[in-house]
Amino acid sequence: MVFYPLVGLLIGGLLWLTRGILGEAGAMLTSALLLTVWVLVTGGMHLDGLADSADAWVGGQGDRERSLRIMKDPCSGPIAVTVVVLLLLLKFSALTELMAHSNATPLLWTPVMGRSLVLVLMLNTPYVRPNGLGSPLVEKLPSLPVGLSALLAFLLTGYMLGPWPLLVAGISLGWLRFQMVQRLGGCTGDTLGATVEIGEAVVLVACALN
Repeated sequence: MVFYPLVGLLIGGLLWLTRGILGEAGAMLTSALLLTVWVLVTGGMHLDGLADSADAWVGGQGDRERSLRIMKDPCSGPIAVTVVVLLLLLKFSALTELMAHSNATPLLWTPVMGRSLVLVLMLNTPYVRPNGLGSPLVEKLPSLPVGLSALLAFLLTGYMLGPWPLLVAGISLGWLRFQMVQRLGGCTGDTLGATVEIGEAVVLVACALN
C-alpha cells in the first residue's frame, strides 16, 4: 500500500504514452481510446466497487446489514449501471476538454490522486468486513510510511495540477467518508474502489474546468 500512489503514476504513464502514440487524432477519439485503456489496465475493478456501492446505497434503504449484503451480490441493478455510465461520461467529457486544449498533464497525475485518497481512508476509517479482501491490508497497514506516501503524492499532485483539483478531491473525500461512516460504520473494499473512481472523476473535471 505504501507504493499505491506509484501504481497510479505507472497507470498515468501508460495513459500519457497512449496519448503520445495517438498523435494528431481528434479529441473525442483520443478521449475514447484513453478511457478504454484506463478501464482495461485496471480490469474494471474499481468500477465494480462503484457499482456495488451504488446498489447498496439505494437498495440498502439506510440499513447497514442490508447494504453490506447487497454489496456481496454479484448482480448489478439499474442504479449501478446508471452510476457507472454517468461516471464514465464525466471522465470522457473531461478528457475531451483536456485533449482539445492539448493538456495531457492530468493524465499522469489523476490516477495518483485517486489512489492516494484511498490511503487516507484506510488510515482513519474502520474497515467493517473482518473477513473481507481488504482486511489483511488494513490490519497490517504501516501507518507512518503510508501517511508519508500519501502526503508526498498530494504535494506532487497539487504542484503539478494546481490547488483546485486538490481541494475538490479533499472535499469529495470528506463527503464520501461521512457517507460511509453514517451508512456502514466504516469502509469496505467496494467503497474504497468507488473512492478511486469518484476521486479520479472529480480531479479530471476540476482540471477541465480550471
